Amino acid sequence: MAYEWKFNTRPYSDEEAKKLLADVMSPETSDWHYNTHQKGYVTALNNIEKALEGADRATANGNYSPIGELKRRFTWNHAGALLHDIYWEVLGGDGDPNKGPEVKAAIEKEFGSFDAWKADFKAAAVSAKLSGWGLLVFDRLYSGRLLNVTVDEHQYGAIWGGVPLISLDVFEHAYYHKDGPGRAKYIDNFIAHLHWGRINERYKKFVVGK
Repeated sequence: MAYEWKFNTRPYSDEEAKKLLADVMSPETSDWHYNTHQKGYVTALNNIEKALEGADRATANGNYSPIGELKRRFTWNHAGALLHDIYWEVLGGDGDPNKGPEVKAAIEKEFGSFDAWKADFKAAAVSAKLSGWGLLVFDRLYSGRLLNVTVDEHQYGAIWGGVPLISLDVFEHAYYHKDGPGRAKYIDNFIAHLHWGRINERYKKFVVGK
């Protein structure tokens, strides 16, 4: 039986999201982005799982094969579903990093100051292509550091073993309905509405408790 991927709930209801995230995105985007875009990744994952059960592995080759395309779309949709889960999890706060004391201290140790981290994180997010992400990750398997990384689409530039603590969607659908081409403004509003309490819990779970 094919594995069933779950469409996870946000830490707030759809109606709450429209108010909590109003400075970051339009009310319509808070709905479309979650209930259409993200749900679509999960639906695709489940369809791919079913298709993989009957796929002919013997047809695999480097030019084209149905199994190869299923494998490629699997990673695309998996990353899309996961990164959106984190995106919604870390939003909905007042942006006060003092509410995440452990992760704030770790950021200051790595980047020198919170403002230096913020500038580097914004630069990473601005640098992504028209479809991409800016992420704060814990480089678990290599350096053990906190790193801001630029990811194009959902996976190009991702670090193996990098555990996302913050994920910022900079696909145009995330902000155009409210801010048009103003990606930098959207990023500032995202940072200003981070929920550092939940980010701190991610840090304690995936870094301190690793």
